[in-house]
Amino acid sequence: MTDFNGEQPVTDQPDTLYSTPWQQLGQFRFDEAVAQVFPDMIRRSVPGYGHVVGLSGLIAKRFAQPETYLYDIGCSLGATTLALATQVTEPRCRIGAIDPSQAMLAEARRIAADTPDAHIPIDWIEADARDYAYAPCSVVTLNFTLQFIPIEERLALLTRLAEAMVPGGCLILAEKTCVQEPDSQQVLTDVHHDFKRANGYSELEIAQKRASIENFLIPETEEAHIARLKAAGFHTVTGFFHCLNFRGWMAQV
Repeated sequence: MTDFNGEQPVTDQPDTLYSTPWQQLGQFRFDEAVAQVFPDMIRRSVPGYGHVVGLSGLIAKRFAQPETYLYDIGCSLGATTLALATQVTEPRCRIGAIDPSQAMLAEARRIAADTPDAHIPIDWIEADARDYAYAPCSVVTLNFTLQFIPIEERLALLTRLAEAMVPGGCLILAEKTCVQEPDSQQVLTDVHHDFKRANGYSELEIAQKRASIENFLIPETEEAHIARLKAAGFHTVTGFFHCLNFRGWMAQV
């Protein structure tokens, strides 16, 4: 099962994807290799990830409404999906777990099959969130997903989600952010690298992972995220998590 901190006894396979030099380092992809080591990768790379997952379940429990969908967009291996499924008890709800990666969804289904304490059914959906036709929903989670969508396409997605939400609905957004002051940003980056070193990553692994993802994951400031959420139609935006460059917000319609 998934506990409050979002920890999953999914696999003992460690993340060694970047432990040896790559002659041609390609763009980071959520493929089968990543799916096998993802729990270890994200635990060692994202400070507070488990707390974001656990809090997402608790927030969803507060805002979920009967006969609506709950969407987990960019569900990866389903940690947040299962947090929703085990916390929310509103009648006749369904979860739409959306991810474009077939490999990640296949592993997520396997993990979910071993989670008997889910209260609501899950639809595993292989789709691009930007094109998906959303049913009326009361909760949407975007945990470390929006950052992988081109900046110029983020407002359109958030606007579609706000329009699909029933009154009183809530979007949960967690992202890696940046700050405008270069010196402050450098300190945050350095401490984040220290966090990775403390979790056993080598200098080579840190450098190669950064090279593979730096033109793919595009962070923005907290101010930019809040302004976009309000422009999309969310009238109240409340922060619920902050650790180093990583932040989480609740946005209500």
